[in-house]
Amino acid sequence: MLETSARLLRLRFDYRAHDGSESRRETEPHRLVHTGVRWYLVAWDTGRADRRNFRVDRMSLRPPAGPRFTPRQPPEQDVRDFVSWEVALGRYRYQARFTVQAPAHVVAEHIAPTSGLVEPLDEHSCTLRAGSNSLNGLAVYVSLLGHDFTVHEPPELVEHVRLMAGRLRAATPTPD
Repeated sequence: MLETSARLLRLRFDYRAHDGSESRRETEPHRLVHTGVRWYLVAWDTGRADRRNFRVDRMSLRPPAGPRFTPRQPPEQDVRDFVSWEVALGRYRYQARFTVQAPAHVVAEHIAPTSGLVEPLDEHSCTLRAGSNSLNGLAVYVSLLGHDFTVHEPPELVEHVRLMAGRLRAATPTPD
């Protein structure tokens, strides 16, 4: 439980988004998280009235610090899971869900936390969630894992994989 007497300073910064656009932000910082590749700030964005994460290398601090604030309750999910979901899925046009016929620990060895989320289903299979702006990218990504898989969503990806499978079958001559 957060102590209500705790008061922290808001953090103000200029931020360059993934698409190159720039904005000014005022946040109530919660925690820094390292994904294994980059650092992210998890914070309450006061201008958007929502919890967000920000790549630290895209931030330019704007002194002085903002007014004091009382910390909010952290997200219900683990903060690392929140950042992983946002980075691996949240910003992409397509958010896919697959069942992979391999144990979660085996699949997780090939999936960075910034590329996808792996959840065990049982000792022989797992769910993989990944995002991309390209249906081809998602189809190839999961295919390269080297395990049988089923595509569940989005519907566009299910149809796209059906079409790709037909093309691949047609590209392979059948033995006489």
